[in-house]
Formats: sequence, C-alpha cells, structure tokens
Amino acid sequence: MPLAFCAFILAGTVLLKLPAATETGEAAPLLTALFTSVSAVCVTGLVVVDTGTYWSGFGEVVITVLIQIGGFGIIMAGTLLGLLVLGRLRLRGRLLAQKENSTVHLGDVRALAGQIALLTLIVEAVTAIVLALRFHFHYGYGAAESVWHGVFHSVASFNNAGFGLEADSLMQFVTDPVISLTVCAAIIIGGIGFPVMVEVLRNTRNAWRHRPGQRRARVRWSLHTRITVLMTGVLLVVGYAVYLTLEWRNPGTLGPLGVGDKLLAAFTAGVQPRTAGFNNLAVAELRPETLLATDALMFIGGGPAGTAGGIKVTTFALLAVVIWAEVRGEPDVAVFGRAIPAETQRQALTVALLGVAAVAAGTAIIMLDTGFGLDHVLFEAVSAFGTVGLSAGITPELGPVSQIALIVLMFLGRVGTVAVAAALALRLRGRRFTYPEERPLVS
Repeated sequence: MPLAFCAFILAGTVLLKLPAATETGEAAPLLTALFTSVSAVCVTGLVVVDTGTYWSGFGEVVITVLIQIGGFGIIMAGTLLGLLVLGRLRLRGRLLAQKENSTVHLGDVRALAGQIALLTLIVEAVTAIVLALRFHFHYGYGAAESVWHGVFHSVASFNNAGFGLEADSLMQFVTDPVISLTVCAAIIIGGIGFPVMVEVLRNTRNAWRHRPGQRRARVRWSLHTRITVLMTGVLLVVGYAVYLTLEWRNPGTLGPLGVGDKLLAAFTAGVQPRTAGFNNLAVAELRPETLLATDALMFIGGGPAGTAGGIKVTTFALLAVVIWAEVRGEPDVAVFGRAIPAETQRQALTVALLGVAAVAAGTAIIMLDTGFGLDHVLFEAVSAFGTVGLSAGITPELGPVSQIALIVLMFLGRVGTVAVAAALALRLRGRRFTYPEERPLVS
C-alpha cells in the first residue's frame, strides 16, 4: 500500500508541475507541487499556496481526483485490514488470520470495492447537490461555478480533506446553517468508517423489515461499531463544548457573533478536528487552551477504515479502558461485556506511542528550522500527522526543511498508521514457552 500511495503522489506531483496546472501558466516549484500532491493524496488539506487562486481549473481537478483516490484507497485498505484481522479474508488460499469462520475469498474484494464506491458516490452526490444549490440561489454563483464548488467541497468533505476553493475556507459561511451542517454531515459520515456505516445501515434496515404484528428485530452492533459510534459522539460533544466555552467571548472568533450563530459556529468548529480541516473560525486567533484541546482531538482522529486520520477513536478508547482497568485493579480488560486480547492492547499502545514520537520529532525539526513558537508549530505538526488540514497560518511561511517535515508527517499519519496496524495484526505468532516473570519498578 505505501508504494501505491507513493505512485499516486508522484503522478500528482508531475501533473501539478505542468504549466497548465497554475493560473499564471508557469510551472509550479517542485516542492509546492509535491507538498500539494501529498496533502491531497493523504487527504490532509494543508497548503503552501491558496488553492482557489494559485491553481487553474485543471490543477483543481487534479487535486480533486487525488483526494478521491486517497480517500477511497484508505477506506479499502482499512476495511481489508479489518477482514484480515477478523479472519474473514483469504488470499489465494493462504490463511492470514487465525479464524476460518465466514471467510471472504479474494473474488469478493471486487464486490466490497463496489459497495464502498457506491456509498461514496451517494454521499458525495447528495452533498454536492445541496451545496451547489446553496451557492447558486443564495450566493449568486453562476451555474457552472456553483456545480464545481459543490463537487469540490463535497469530495473534500466526505474524504475529510480540508481543501477549499475560498481563500478563507468556510469563514465567510460561518453563519450559514445549510453549508455548515451539510459539510459537517459529510465529514462525520466519511470519518466514521465504512464497516460502521454498513453495519448501521444493515441493522437499521433489518429492524424495520418485519411483518405486521411481529416484533421488530433487535439491533445488535459489533463491539467495534459500538466503540466507534460512542467515542465519535463523545468527542463531537467535547469539541463542541471546548469551542463554545473557551471561545464564547473571544473577539477574534465567536465573540462578535449572535447567540444562535455562536452555537452553529462552535459545532462546526468542533467537528473539524475529526480530521476534516475546514476552518470556519480564524485558527490563529484561537486561545492557547483551545489550540491545545484541538491538538488532542486531531491526534485522536476518527474511525478506522474511514477517511479520517489520527490514531483512531478505537485506539484511544482501548487505551482509556486499559488505564481504567489498571486503576481499578481488574485482572482483565473488558468493554461492553467483551474481553480485549493482550495483543490488541499492545497494538493500540504501539500505534499511539509511534504517533507521539512522530509528532514530537516533526515539531522539534520545525522549531529548530524556524522561529515560530511551540503552540503554532505543534498545531501544524499534529494537523499534518492527523491529516486534518487545520492551520495556524504558518505553513505557507515555512522553509523547505520544515515543509519536508510536514510532508513526512502527512504520509506517516495517513499511510503509516494503517501499515503499522497491518504489520502488527498479521505478524502475530504463537510461542511454545514463556519466560520467568520479574517486575521492574513502575513509578
């Protein structure tokens, strides 16, 4: 998978390097084309030039296609990884997981890809239609411009890529409930993960498919779906509360807005750290406490096998459950009546700590290369690793070394976490002996 993403990044860089890709007709600098290509394929949204004014129509189409490829590729990779871990997928007859129940053969991958593509098309089409109609009838955009803005922002929203055609992203639409809530809905659906979307839709349909006089079938969600839905809801509420309480009186963000507009703007802003990256508020004007809370939300990210980045909500939830079990002195780690295997706990810890190490290294490199403070540098680094795209405004001002550091963080955050998870899950092997136990001091 990393090689495939590298190939698409290279192709995108070549296309964006063409003179036809820029408004001026001059070839973009190599690092600018590379940075934009990585940001698009890794569905991040960090930019070193303004998307709507620097790139031509051809360049914008290239970015849109790269976002779609990156988002679809991550959903497929994550979904297939989930099937492998559950033992439901065999490749050419060789078992890659330990269980053999309900196996899905290689021939079924095509059907799976078709289902993901269909669901993606439906969500993006509905989002694009709503946005295009709003742009045309409420803001007076021309027909072609409205359609293009609707399609571009629809693809970027569903794939959780913070690219926007407006210089201020969504700031001019901060009080528009149609645009704000439509974009938020696409972000949440895309970021919650394909397995969860399919399971929720299937169980909901089965629950309502009953004969008169019969009881509706009981909806049963898997442990993965329950954790993902619960944590997504909790983090959305936390993000909403953070922006609403900390920014309520901030004159640079929510302060000048009316009460109703503040409620809408805070919700929209709280959704963006789910790794979407559209800013409806001036990020550079956020309070330091808000920046720190946003760092945490961006690092956690969204659901596995979706378009969101970060270490994923399930990883964070498992770590929280492990800590809770240890604090209570429980011998086993369990959630919703299900025990969590020790190897799964180690995988969650490994993914989280590797993420912390990557962000720390990237932050240190950028700080050594620039004179920016820790608040803004850490924000950019976490945004890159979490493939969010929110920016405090310093990315366009960074030099080549710092831009390369962000490129590496975007690639690791998007492709590295899936690759690491796959390697950990599929390299499990048994051992016929155990070592004697001895406990070092932990304090």
